[in-house]
Amino acid sequence: MSTSQGPPPERPSVATQSTYKLREVEQHFAELVASVEDHAIFLLDPNGIVVSWNAGAQRIKGYKPHEIIGKSFTNFYMPESIEAAWPQEELRRAAATGRLQDEGWRLRKDGSRIWANVVITALRDSSGELRGFLKITRDLTERKQAEEKLRQSEERLRLMVESVQDYAIFMLDSEGLVMSWNAGAERIKGYHAEEIIGKHFSTFYTSKDIAAEKPKWELEAAIRDGRVEDEGWRVRKDGSQFWANVIITALHDTHGILRGFAKITRDLTDKRQVEELQSADRQKNEFLAMLAHELRNPLAPIRNGVELLKMSSRCEPDIYDTTQMMERQIIHLVRLVDDLLDVSRIVTGKIHLERELIDVSEFIDRAVEEVQPTIDGRGHELILVRPTRPLVIDGDIVRLAQVISNLLTNAAKFTDNPSQIWLTVESHHEEVFIRVRDEGIGIEADQLERIFKLFEQGDTTVSRNRGGLGVGLTLVKRIVELHGGSVSATSGGNSPGSEFIVRLPLSNQLSTRSHPSPSMMARHRKSNRRILVVDDNVDAAVSVAKMLKLWGHEVETAYNGPDALKTAHRFNPDVVLLDIGMPGMNGYEVAKQMRAEREFDAVIITALTGYGQSEDRLRSSEAGFNHHMTKPPDPAALAALLASPDAYTDTDEKA
Repeated sequence: MSTSQGPPPERPSVATQSTYKLREVEQHFAELVASVEDHAIFLLDPNGIVVSWNAGAQRIKGYKPHEIIGKSFTNFYMPESIEAAWPQEELRRAAATGRLQDEGWRLRKDGSRIWANVVITALRDSSGELRGFLKITRDLTERKQAEEKLRQSEERLRLMVESVQDYAIFMLDSEGLVMSWNAGAERIKGYHAEEIIGKHFSTFYTSKDIAAEKPKWELEAAIRDGRVEDEGWRVRKDGSQFWANVIITALHDTHGILRGFAKITRDLTDKRQVEELQSADRQKNEFLAMLAHELRNPLAPIRNGVELLKMSSRCEPDIYDTTQMMERQIIHLVRLVDDLLDVSRIVTGKIHLERELIDVSEFIDRAVEEVQPTIDGRGHELILVRPTRPLVIDGDIVRLAQVISNLLTNAAKFTDNPSQIWLTVESHHEEVFIRVRDEGIGIEADQLERIFKLFEQGDTTVSRNRGGLGVGLTLVKRIVELHGGSVSATSGGNSPGSEFIVRLPLSNQLSTRSHPSPSMMARHRKSNRRILVVDDNVDAAVSVAKMLKLWGHEVETAYNGPDALKTAHRFNPDVVLLDIGMPGMNGYEVAKQMRAEREFDAVIITALTGYGQSEDRLRSSEAGFNHHMTKPPDPAALAALLASPDAYTDTDEKA
């Protein structure tokens, strides 16, 4: 039985298949667009009515599809934009050009604002007829807020930079032309903004620097290293020069392209002047120290020679009186040299006190002993009024004796005719008052405060005839203040004399000093010391050696470091008096080498030198010296050291 079959089904045409595929693609695309959340993607009809709505549009705009489809897209615009008909203008431009891009504030459903980037694309059919618009919106609010914060920060920085007065802060373009100008730049350089913007920054450089192409290589260095810093002279608008610190920083964009330079300039003219003054002051102090050293070297043999004459000429009154006069003048010259060094110490704050509990009478007696020959030589009478009980203070006996000695010397020096000088010591409450009164020429009222200043001498026409450097009262004031006290002066003018009052705080403890003064020690010189004297100044070495021999010591001399070591091995000394500033092997090296050998462990090595600063004493101690004495040595102090080296302290000599 046969069955009949109908005609086979008709296969879709190629065109129909293409249509199906296109619809399928469109469906997938529509689903993809609908699911996008980062962008608001929707369609408008030719009149701006919303006809589609994706998930991103709902998230960004806040509307659900049924709330906005069929409504005008003007719902998303600010009132002022609607009033200006900007939504319609956007569609018109998109239709005319095919595409429009814009950024601006848009509204959400809840009335809040977003900063939106908008792209509107016109949609046309195959015949070119407008069918509507595709609108894509991105929410850039966070970026806008960040940009606004940056802008505000830049504005604040700009205002701050423009208002800065102490620094010239300005921008250069990549060629070095001035692009901005702040108040500090105007103040420092003298130009108004309109006078300098657009000009090359080499305008600020000296002709010498311009000829050397300094502006050019500074920019090149900034490009190469990121920044360059320099100091040098710069030129103001009026032609005057100032010392400037300059920092130039190269500025690049995110792609590394050079955009220009930031230039910061500080006027350091005052700072440089201060540094120059400080440098000059240091040089002055170094010169004073060196001058004192050079003066002390020739003074040493002179003083030693006078001591020898005194010891050998006691039977001849005229010669002995002459040596006494010479000794007084040497002591005066030594004091002037010491004052030179003390000037340096005052300026640098290096006056050091060796404090201990002392009875006031101890430094009073020292001062009187030192100045008595001067007072006697001028025919004056010193009236000393002592306290009725022991008065103890915490102080430096050498420095305090220096204070009283200075005041007594001035009293003697500024009193012409033989007269009386009063030195009165008394206590009141917790202070000791030391008064020095004379019947001399007096002090004018306008000079009373100035006399304590460095290098002041009151009426210089009178003072110059009386000698001195004008530093003594400055030292007095500084030393007293370091002890927590004060000093003042009173005078009736040109007559009848002056009175200086030193006030020092009392201590409620007893004096701790048990060793006698150098003058007492000198009365107990111990003989039979084996002493090696080392000095490249032959006169100094020979003269001190002769004096020591007359005192009963066995003495050898050497005039350089190597010979000193050879002599020390042969002579085996108990004491070495060693100069420091010798050529070749100096005294420090000799001392170190001796300390490195066990046979010299017990030797007393004493520096006898023109160097007397605190750092010199510290260095000699570190090199192995036991003691440090400055030239010319005080015979009494030297005798005290030799009599009892272990008991002797360097504070027994004026430091």
